[in-house]
Amino acid sequence: MQLQRTRDTGPELAVRRHLHAMGLRYRVDRAPLPGLRRRADIVFGPARVAVFIDGCFWHGCPEHGRPETKANPVYWSGKIARNRARDADTDARLAEAGWSVVRVWEHELPSEVAKLVASTVAAARDAEDCS
Repeated sequence: MQLQRTRDTGPELAVRRHLHAMGLRYRVDRAPLPGLRRRADIVFGPARVAVFIDGCFWHGCPEHGRPETKANPVYWSGKIARNRARDADTDARLAEAGWSVVRVWEHELPSEVAKLVASTVAAARDAEDCS
């Protein structure tokens, strides 16, 4: 597991290319909140938007996740369940702190993900301007 990339994966790079082409600037692999030992793949600090691009296997994608692995199924089902619980906890903590969370699967089209992220960032910036 330690050989698995935690940043700069193919899906992340593709989404980041689209976001950069749209003129958006961001931070990569950052903890959105001080003291939160969880890192978002892409962070728009001033707009308070955190983007997570989840791997299908590691986060239990309903389309592509493999519910039953042949090697040590008890461990893997528990591991994926813990990952999903941690994801939900992260989303709740960020929302409680006023952040918008965009969570997508690695198999989603990078151009569509970038459009979703751009609209979320624009909405967050508009809300910030109004207050």
